[in-house]
Amino acid sequence: MSTKNQNNLIARPPVVVIMGHIDHGKSTLLDYVRKSNIVDGEAGGITQHVGAYQAEHIGADGKKHLITFLDTPGHAAFCSIRERGAHVADIAILVVSAEDGVKPQTIEAYKNIKNEKIPYIIAINKIDKPNADIDRTKQSLGENEIYVEGWGGDIPCVPISALNGNGVSELLDMVMLVAELAYLSTDPKASARGSIIESELDTRKGISATLLIKDGTLTTGTVVVAGGAYAPVRFIENFKGEKIESGIASMPVNILGWNTIPACGTDFITVKTKKEAEKMVSKFEAEQRRSSSKLAINVSAKKPEHIGDDKAPTIVTIPFVIKTDVIGSLEGIKHELSKIKQDKVIIKIVSEGIGEINENDIKIAAGDPNLILIGFNAAPDKKATLMIERSPIPIQIKNFSIIYELTNFIQELVTSKIPKEYVEEITGRAKIMAIFSKDKDKQVVGGKVESGIIESGNEIRIIRRDAEIGRGRVRELQQQKKRTDEVREGYEFGTLIDAKIEIAPGDRVEAIKTIEKK
Repeated sequence: MSTKNQNNLIARPPVVVIMGHIDHGKSTLLDYVRKSNIVDGEAGGITQHVGAYQAEHIGADGKKHLITFLDTPGHAAFCSIRERGAHVADIAILVVSAEDGVKPQTIEAYKNIKNEKIPYIIAINKIDKPNADIDRTKQSLGENEIYVEGWGGDIPCVPISALNGNGVSELLDMVMLVAELAYLSTDPKASARGSIIESELDTRKGISATLLIKDGTLTTGTVVVAGGAYAPVRFIENFKGEKIESGIASMPVNILGWNTIPACGTDFITVKTKKEAEKMVSKFEAEQRRSSSKLAINVSAKKPEHIGDDKAPTIVTIPFVIKTDVIGSLEGIKHELSKIKQDKVIIKIVSEGIGEINENDIKIAAGDPNLILIGFNAAPDKKATLMIERSPIPIQIKNFSIIYELTNFIQELVTSKIPKEYVEEITGRAKIMAIFSKDKDKQVVGGKVESGIIESGNEIRIIRRDAEIGRGRVRELQQQKKRTDEVREGYEFGTLIDAKIEIAPGDRVEAIKTIEKK
């Protein structure tokens, strides 16, 4: 493995992460810069994956400058992807709508930027909108301790319209100025190193991963190692899917042929031989096993919590198999599911993975009629489709392409599965004044309603000396020797009560109704 040689250092393009609240125009900005149409290609018009692209900018000096852009999702579900984007970037552009000002994901993105200690620029977007107010937006930023130039701080701020391009050139000039001050450099003779941006499984091509090279040069014939995964570099694709001879610093590239799916956000290095790669992976896996065994010892040492002597509440478990197109989507879905809190319903992920829904997924689903198979941009492959058609048990499959539609479905499902609870409500109380007759379990008594209403058909509690001694039911009611359906507070009555307990004068009865607990 080579390291930077100070004598070989040359400037490299900046890696810029675009962050901000959902629908504040991050993808539209990137769309304008690339002169392509990303937004229309995204389900629901929201970014759901991290994207890495390169664009040329002709600066104020008339020279061409290459810039690498990372587009991150603004939706709350994808916090880990935003963190990953901020971790690998050199500079951040925090996009804030001139209409809406600072929003929850604006604050979260800002915190990610500050945690990574990278320089950043505020882009106040949508200045073309009728309700746009740049000063109000700057005030909103200040209220959240983001102080821009001219408003008590030194953070560069550029008003733009990502839709028509106003101010975008000035924003990119500012990016290049910040990059110049950051002295970004690389040793082109060093072995490539960087981070895994995204990974996915294609049933035809195998496992592929998008890499962002932060230093050195990636060449064919070497082997990339990222944690417990490695891939011989047989060929390199740029972000357009074109085969290239080598990958240089700040370039996003795609590499196929991994032995296993590399974890997103993992740093990678390159080695010369497969033997070296396998040795590094073995060492990594051994360290993981040691960490796991320590964790297992700590967990087993804990005493189980005692909930109490009461009966355990009814718990409903909803089992899922989740398949997604890429690792980032799986992270986002699991993050959203972790926020669905319900004491009496458990969400259980039986199996998860990336790629198409396959035979194994269908076999798992067929083993449990309650299991739901969730596909996020992941449809059943041919063999799985045949299995679904021939299965004697209906397989529950739900496909989604928009994250919030998936989470809404699961939230509604969880709500519908909450076990119903019932409580007893006292509707009336009466004192027994006299006993007229008794025949087995049937007793004719007289009493007076002290509160509420006693109705024919009521279930009753029989109370003696403030303690319940038994239960019964009102079969008939009479008031002033006439049959009636109910007797109200203050009135005397006669009634036929069906009860195994012998009622005595002075006892009280409470009429109760069982109702569903809200």
